[in-house]
Amino acid sequence: MRHNAPARAHGPDPASNAACHSLAGKSCSTTNSTDCCRCEDVKCVLTAQRMTDSNGHDNAIDEMWEEASVTERTAEVAGAGLAGLTVATALAQRGWQVRVHERGSALREIGAGIFLWENALRAIESIGAFDEATRRGEAIRSWKLYDERGRCIQDDWMKSEDTRLYTVLRTDLHGALANAARDAGVEILTRSNVVGAHEDGRLVIDGGESVSADLVIGADGVFSPVRRALGLDLEVRDLRDGCSRHLIPRLPHDPVNNTLEYWNGARRVGVVPVTPDQVYVYLCCPSGDLAGRRTPLDRGSWKASFPQLASIIDRIPEDARWASFSDVRCHSWVKGRAAIVGDASNAMSPNLGQAACLAITNGYLLAQVLREIESIPDGLLEWQRRQRPVTNATQRYSRLYGRVGTRWPRPAADLRSALVKTAGRSRRWQERVNQAAHAGAQAVRAVSDGAGTPRNTN
Repeated sequence: MRHNAPARAHGPDPASNAACHSLAGKSCSTTNSTDCCRCEDVKCVLTAQRMTDSNGHDNAIDEMWEEASVTERTAEVAGAGLAGLTVATALAQRGWQVRVHERGSALREIGAGIFLWENALRAIESIGAFDEATRRGEAIRSWKLYDERGRCIQDDWMKSEDTRLYTVLRTDLHGALANAARDAGVEILTRSNVVGAHEDGRLVIDGGESVSADLVIGADGVFSPVRRALGLDLEVRDLRDGCSRHLIPRLPHDPVNNTLEYWNGARRVGVVPVTPDQVYVYLCCPSGDLAGRRTPLDRGSWKASFPQLASIIDRIPEDARWASFSDVRCHSWVKGRAAIVGDASNAMSPNLGQAACLAITNGYLLAQVLREIESIPDGLLEWQRRQRPVTNATQRYSRLYGRVGTRWPRPAADLRSALVKTAGRSRRWQERVNQAAHAGAQAVRAVSDGAGTPRNTN
């Protein structure tokens, strides 16, 4: 196993050093009174640290052994996206030795803007990435939805007083998570292409090399090689709709602290302030709308559907790229000492702004459950039991939102508006649709409040 000894600012005297070696069950001749022991055995190091920091050595021994056993655990993660970096950081902060494999030559995140609901915000706060991720972002107070007739059919969509919503650049969020991972001691390997995995805790690298660990995690996207190798595939479903995403210059008359979404037939446009000088715009349409998905962007077609947004559409770059939405369904998220997370386990359409949020939250809570439960296979099963129902429900509601928005018959558009407006008046319905924000926030809050103490399932 790989070991990294924790840093120590001050060391004990030689007598304490000798005692720490004895407690750790080691025979070590290093007794430097300035730097403490230079022995790299993690139990020896942790014993020295506990004795340095505490006057009551005996009461700390049990905690020391528990911490040492956790520190010795290793994890290999496939994928350095939002899910992979979050789970890697959360594990490392709990004492794990973690290595992340990224197939690209550098860490990078594609896309434009991203919604961060309460569940994801609490997770990135907990790993220390919140300030950097949201520094240039926008706090959203309301999400307004307008129909073909210009009527506001939703105001404060899925929001509540205790549910925060920020919009940020995906690149800012990814950079903050990467920095948090490095700060936690995560090793990130680029040009390391994972092509498979085994349930006994092995990742297979392109070229045939195999790396072993106590835990392996596939955070490797919609078409996950890890998921396929573990035999967890059930279905990757093309949802027959999608969108192009854009960043445009922000002007004084653009919305502030408000997200605006406009519907016309099967097309949708979102206007989202994302930084002080940029607006995130998404253009959604069915896969059969050839004009809507054309590259370069057919501005005339989109302005004909949304003349009130001509100023927005004129600022969109021509090099638009339309991408379809997919749902991923699996037999299981876990197998033995292996797990999948993020798009690898539950890719979904971004209609509710929860796809990335759930990837972050589920990754964070995976690490927490493995702190509570010593057995890795048992812990993974418990993590799946807790997180999968809410995730699956969110995937279904997001799919339903897309169907209402893109497949509703145009002659019945007024009926759609009436139904959406009625649903918006029901707080219970809105909480069901956005249950991931509430349930995830409660789960992360429980961790922050100290719930979930380690336990041995053997």
